[in-house]
Amino acid sequence: MFAPSRPPLPGASAQPLEPLTSAQQELYGWLERYIQQHRHSPSIRQMMEAMGLRSPAPIQSRLRHLQQKGWITWQEGQARTLQLLGGGPGFGGIPVLGAVAAGGLIESFDDARERLDLAPVLETRGLFALSVNGDSMVDAHIADGDVVLMEPVADPTRLKEGTIVCATVSGSGTTLKHFHRQGAQVRLEAANPAYAPICLPAEEVLVQGRLVAVWRQV
Repeated sequence: MFAPSRPPLPGASAQPLEPLTSAQQELYGWLERYIQQHRHSPSIRQMMEAMGLRSPAPIQSRLRHLQQKGWITWQEGQARTLQLLGGGPGFGGIPVLGAVAAGGLIESFDDARERLDLAPVLETRGLFALSVNGDSMVDAHIADGDVVLMEPVADPTRLKEGTIVCATVSGSGTTLKHFHRQGAQVRLEAANPAYAPICLPAEEVLVQGRLVAVWRQV
């Protein structure tokens, strides 16, 4: 039998997860690796192939047990709905305890009234991170040394004006800027008046991703 190999995440239930059998642990470990690499859950057939099984029944049985023990959430018959709970039952995001003043004083927080769920951000398909080098986006609250989380962009023509993107300029490298499109031209605009806009034909600019979140280590 296998007990959890890591401490609970912040906001997770203090109650330990129910131990897994070796077969359940084998599937769960594979699911962790697959989802970490692909950012989405696998199909039942892919699980069957990975476990060396010819029938879906053993996979479905293991998934039911993983769900009953609090390791996953899953809608039976819909493999793509599978999510790893990580922290076990009760993990529901980071508690939002209230507001904090950045000007004058306000009433201090007491009990958590809601929770900040980061799962939708972290489960964005194809999500990738970049380390920021430079101060051209400081007025957008993105500083040198921050890490930005980016979502791939399939169709740049559908981007909203002013969206923050990472874009590769042919022959010049990659930059983080506000995106503006004017006909056949693209303008990449900094959030710092010390930097001039970059104006180029659209075909010379490859938009790799749009900003989803900013991570700052303090």
